[in-house]
Amino acid sequence: MDHSETTSAGTAVTGGNGVVNSHANDVASLALDDSKQNLNEVINSIQKTLGLLHQLYLTVSSFNAGLQLPLLQRINSLVVELDNMAKLSEKCNIQIPVEVLNLIDDGKNPDEFTKEVINSCIAKNQNTKGKTDAFKALRKQLLEELEQTFPDEVESYRDIRIASAAESKRQSLQHGVLQNGDMKIKPEP
Repeated sequence: MDHSETTSAGTAVTGGNGVVNSHANDVASLALDDSKQNLNEVINSIQKTLGLLHQLYLTVSSFNAGLQLPLLQRINSLVVELDNMAKLSEKCNIQIPVEVLNLIDDGKNPDEFTKEVINSCIAKNQNTKGKTDAFKALRKQLLEELEQTFPDEVESYRDIRIASAAESKRQSLQHGVLQNGDMKIKPEP
């Protein structure tokens, strides 16, 4: 089977040219819609469970012998809804970092975890940028010193670099590769 063909399961595989079958985009979109629908069903079940718990709390807080039947009905409704929620949650594949659960257990806002992760990424990005800038400065200084000592060789080196960059750009445009290394995705007509 050719790599650019669609598999029998209905998912598309990209070929070596980086072109993705538009059917694959449709399948991915449907899978995303199903995932969102499953998540919405779980959220609705959670909200219904919270409502049932509130009703159960009100019934228990003002309990008397005449409210025994409504109490049993509400308990049964809660059990049915919890069972329904468990079944719906099996369709959802949601992964929550343990750190977020620990923050919630500690009574803190889980947005703090997101804030810490973003701040950590920013710090790492700044560190990497500093290293990149240091290497650029070192390269520039080395080229300047080499040019003073070996001017003909440095000129030859620069010509080779220009030719190599032009060839690399030509090949990337020919193969649909963007400057950052990503592939261009062309929908088929």
